[in-house]
Amino acid sequence: MRLDKFLKISRLIKRRTMAKEVADQGRITINGIKAKASSAVTKGDELVIKFGQKLVTIQVNDLRETVKKDEAGTLYTVLKEKQAGEKK
Repeated sequence: MRLDKFLKISRLIKRRTMAKEVADQGRITINGIKAKASSAVTKGDELVIKFGQKLVTIQVNDLRETVKKDEAGTLYTVLKEKQAGEKK
């Protein structure tokens, strides 16, 4: 599944166009490699997304074409959440 589509379906980012912009700005990595909006996401991948001053690390649990709003959180697990300037 495309990265921008996964981010929209999982509701990590509200709109697919916004997900594409964030990816094209180089603010997302998949398994440590900078990702484009068209990059493929698979189960088990680790995504690091920079939201402003916050870095969020998630693991992909499932890929589905459609999902209900209340089930969207089951598609991923948040592994880490920290401020961008923070040390480990």
